[in-house]
Amino acid sequence: MTPGPEGSPPVTTEFTVGTVARMLGIPVATLRSWNRRYDLGPRRHLAGRHRLYTAADLAVATRMVDLVQAGATPASAAQAARAVLAPAPVPGEVGPVIAAAEHMNVSRLLDLISAHVTHHGVIPTWNSLCRPAFEHIVAEQQRGHGYIDVEHLMSWAITTSLHRCVPPLTEVDREPVVVLACTEGEHHVLPLEVLRAALAERGVAALLLGANVPGDALAQALSRRSRPAVVVLWSQTSRTATLGAIDARHGRVVPAGPGWRDTPEGRRCLGSLEEAVDALSATGL
Repeated sequence: MTPGPEGSPPVTTEFTVGTVARMLGIPVATLRSWNRRYDLGPRRHLAGRHRLYTAADLAVATRMVDLVQAGATPASAAQAARAVLAPAPVPGEVGPVIAAAEHMNVSRLLDLISAHVTHHGVIPTWNSLCRPAFEHIVAEQQRGHGYIDVEHLMSWAITTSLHRCVPPLTEVDREPVVVLACTEGEHHVLPLEVLRAALAERGVAALLLGANVPGDALAQALSRRSRPAVVVLWSQTSRTATLGAIDARHGRVVPAGPGWRDTPEGRRCLGSLEEAVDALSATGL
């Protein structure tokens, strides 16, 4: 909005579909298709007038274009783009998130986390919102208050919000170079979900195989690839810190997580989310 003459209401800047198409470098037909299929387009329509994009509508369309060009599917990109319309929350405002989780208010919890991810990014959301929330939950568990249900809901809500706001990227006719997997017996997959989303923000596609991936199954999956991979193996505890059947033929294996107290000889261990994103985004890795 821009100020109008003194004493008059603000003037809303509006754009035609053709103007928006030129600004974004896409065909008008694409914008109209997104409007029909995903309801992404001008939200206000006055009778007898063409539909016009406001600045907020333009922000949604811009986010949609960025995600699709990065490799997200149009359907997942549309869901993520709508989150731009949510008000920007105060960075690191943990209280409302904890309250929503404690009261099992799933809709509110998803909205809060999704808004943080959309407006502040994956790494700041993890460090300033999610980690403090888990610290609170662990403190309550140590006081004997249970909170296992709250912990599980929080983990699910973070994962769901990440998929909503930063959908997995796909590379047409190419396998992602980065493969993420938990070691055999390791069920803490949330750190890899966060890493997958943080890499997607950098435009790096990653294949996440999930929790408790047996070494021989991982080796078989990698052997079917057409090119070597950078394999990040997550271990939360020393009990699960094992390379299994993976060898150099499958690509470069990078241990990650606190379970790797003794780094396997000649291998670099990723010590933080920031370090992992920087290293895996580097062209030389």
